[in-house]
Amino acid sequence: MKVFICRQSQSLRDFTDCTYPQGSFCFAQLLRGREIKINGARTDRDVMLKAGDEVQYFTTPRQEAMPSHTAAYEDENVAVLDKFSGVSSEGLCAELNTFGQYYPVHRLDRNTCGLIVFAKNERAEGELTSAFKTRRVQKTYLAVCKDRFPSPAGTLEAYLLKDERRAEVKIYGAPVRGAQKIVTGYKILEERDGLALAEIELHTGKTHQIRAHMAHIGCPVLGDGKYGDAELNKRYGAARQCLVAKRLVFSGLGGGLAAINGKIFESGFNPDLSKILKKQ
Repeated sequence: MKVFICRQSQSLRDFTDCTYPQGSFCFAQLLRGREIKINGARTDRDVMLKAGDEVQYFTTPRQEAMPSHTAAYEDENVAVLDKFSGVSSEGLCAELNTFGQYYPVHRLDRNTCGLIVFAKNERAEGELTSAFKTRRVQKTYLAVCKDRFPSPAGTLEAYLLKDERRAEVKIYGAPVRGAQKIVTGYKILEERDGLALAEIELHTGKTHQIRAHMAHIGCPVLGDGKYGDAELNKRYGAARQCLVAKRLVFSGLGGGLAAINGKIFESGFNPDLSKILKKQ
């Protein structure tokens, strides 16, 4: 059992992400099992906390030993990590900061696995953050999608409108007020029984871009509970989106980061259509 005191008003999920990384990694499981107590009372919901609340987590030794990542590359300026699905970016950062100072420069959704980058000093943070914003990082993903792609490869353009209140985005085929243009490239690598393994390149990097854009063209990511196809997800028993941040390539970096210019970093995670189809 782990016990923490909340210092400010925030949701239980946010508190867990920033305070107890191992609890963050299995947060949904802990809620389902009512293995979290707030001021002595068990909860199965992501409730709001207030300053002074006591939060107890009844994690098992196995849960406490769950790995969050493996290291793809690390030097004195940058860490490129291979994040496991189910691990929040915030929880991973909290875990890393128990060993030293790490600065997040971008994020991945909790249930997206693959490559995520942290700076190890403020100068590197500024340079890497700028590189992501100015498209000096080539980002390639692998996704298992419903196979309704219009062609074997293509570049898609649309407009993304973020709904902060509902924590989701909407995609439009034409400009609308407040929406940002998005560009998503794809190439089909394999097709089997109504599913497609697609390599996806982000030319813009907006919130939920891949998941929402694929759903917009009728090819939702398998396992996506927010934008996906509920019937398809149930058919294959997919509870998490089959999406991997597979490859990163940096360019135009200066100073101590110049050493990683042109290097190809690859995640060890690979979606396997054969294994997915066996669950049918």
